[in-house]
Amino acid sequence: MGYSVKTEPQVIAFCCMHCAYAAADLAGSSRFGYPANLKIVALPCTGRTDMGHILQSFEDGAAGVLVAGCLPGRCHYVSGNLYARQRVDYLTGLLEEIGLQGERVRMINISAGMGAKFAELANEFVETIRALGPTGLTRKPGSGDFQPIAEKSTGPSALTDNESVLPLADPKPIDPKPMDPKPIERGVT
Repeated sequence: MGYSVKTEPQVIAFCCMHCAYAAADLAGSSRFGYPANLKIVALPCTGRTDMGHILQSFEDGAAGVLVAGCLPGRCHYVSGNLYARQRVDYLTGLLEEIGLQGERVRMINISAGMGAKFAELANEFVETIRALGPTGLTRKPGSGDFQPIAEKSTGPSALTDNESVLPLADPKPIDPKPMDPKPIERGVT
């Protein structure tokens, strides 16, 4: 099952603003074509990309997620791109375990001057996602809510009364006393 001409797969690209976002900008200004259904999210560093961001992208309807960072050893934040690579590698296996193809998430490393290479890799990734077809995740009709695969139980074991649910507690109030201005003494033990 593939995509029709009217329904192109939505692909999210989390891009490092120092390298990958600059490469995407160079690709656009140099008129190297990359798909309009690739939505770019600029981040200070790909190390800021959380696994929750990627999974939320799939829940929000993305068919693929591309994480694009600096070249290895060239991260402006020393090792953020290495942490992002670890997260993407972990998520690849996680997606396989939950029944989505691991190819739906990919990490690329690119420098700011590689606009043509960015366009080439972006086109290649979108083609891969197009070939994989839809994720199978659906939304509830008429809402933006994610439709889970398993419905809530309606049997006798399901919670039906409010008395079975504990109320949320109010957080502790903040102590109004100001902190002692005397500096903390640190001794060697």
